[in-house]
Amino acid sequence: MPVQKTSVIMGAQVAEPQSNKNFILLLRLVLILMLPALLPFSTAEASEEMGNSLLQSLVEQRWSEYKQSRAIDAGGMAVNIITPEARYFAASGFNRTPDAGATHFRGASTTKTFTAAAILLLHQRGVINIDDTIDGVFPGSDTPYVPATADYDIPYKSQITIRQLLGHRAGVFDVTNSAIPATAKAPYAGQLYLEYVTKVLGQTEHTFTFDELVGVVAANQLSYFTPGAGYHYSNTGYSILGKIIERASGLSYGEFIRQNFLIPNGLQQTSFPYLGSDMDLPSPYADGYSFEGGELYETTLSNMSGNTAEGNIITTPNDLAKWGRLLFSAQAGLNQETIAMMTDVRDTGQHGGNYGLGCNFAEGLGYGHNGAHEGYLTLMQYNPENGVAIVIFCSVIDFEGLGGQLGLLYDVGRAAVSMLVSHPAR
Repeated sequence: MPVQKTSVIMGAQVAEPQSNKNFILLLRLVLILMLPALLPFSTAEASEEMGNSLLQSLVEQRWSEYKQSRAIDAGGMAVNIITPEARYFAASGFNRTPDAGATHFRGASTTKTFTAAAILLLHQRGVINIDDTIDGVFPGSDTPYVPATADYDIPYKSQITIRQLLGHRAGVFDVTNSAIPATAKAPYAGQLYLEYVTKVLGQTEHTFTFDELVGVVAANQLSYFTPGAGYHYSNTGYSILGKIIERASGLSYGEFIRQNFLIPNGLQQTSFPYLGSDMDLPSPYADGYSFEGGELYETTLSNMSGNTAEGNIITTPNDLAKWGRLLFSAQAGLNQETIAMMTDVRDTGQHGGNYGLGCNFAEGLGYGHNGAHEGYLTLMQYNPENGVAIVIFCSVIDFEGLGGQLGLLYDVGRAAVSMLVSHPAR
């Protein structure tokens, strides 16, 4: 097998294919035929067992079809669904049988729901005002939101609001996903900054900081557009938000999240590594693979320090689904008014995605976020209309067919919810 390959994190908003309607109809027919045999028991356990069996069939078929179509021979897909009446879990293709509550994986940009929730919690408490510009000061203070240093002297600093950063509408250049322009007067010109440091310089355990990442933008005076003039996904914009959280709270990003969201909401299997040397996942975990250039690479280990506050989460299917359900039902610490503001999504005009403040909206699945990082692809959504939370993750990422793979996750999610919620456990 080729040597381990490092790839950058990505946040994708892609077009989503229509669900496999014929397959859903077949599953519903099987369900109807099975119901008489279950009636004597008339228990939630019987219905849940039946639902798990149907979900397993769906996951095995769709994942097998996808792997064959792409000639990928490693990695699995897991689907975890929590309804008001039952829990369902199915998985296919893993080296070790995954457990919904214990198997760890990298949730990548689902991290942004935590960062956005942290910023909105500070807004809710009156500590910050998300309509202030980032060169402004904390309410009742003379301390600026971001340091008055050269590292934060980015283009349009006096026009960028915190709200625009949350919604990717500030035009902040993304140093993790966009190559530095070849015309830049820097040794990393024409390259992705994180890859330059870890690969070209060979500093694989380098700990990236908010100051360093934003400093690359400032040093090269990079921007996509004037604030509010468009939409462009920006991990570096979320690095700025991470800095604001730390300055507002006096805590590290990870400690603020731990104290305000992980502990109060019982998310005991979720963590946010920030050191360059902290590359492992807690056991048990799903091995991660990356498929690129027709080659498969084992990419479980990863330096996540460059993705703090925008993609460094490690979690489990149960923890992430629980988070989505509590957050978007206003039970995780944010009140209904704040959640309404967070979920006020607008069409981004890119790939048909709808993005609010740190979350997107997917028809039939509700609010949440997807995430892509070397080795892992994730979807997390919660639908307040039916109370269903869903998490799907793959332990292989198809970099050349990322749009199709992410579309598959949305497709499988809609098919699974349509199948199970139509006949919920009673």
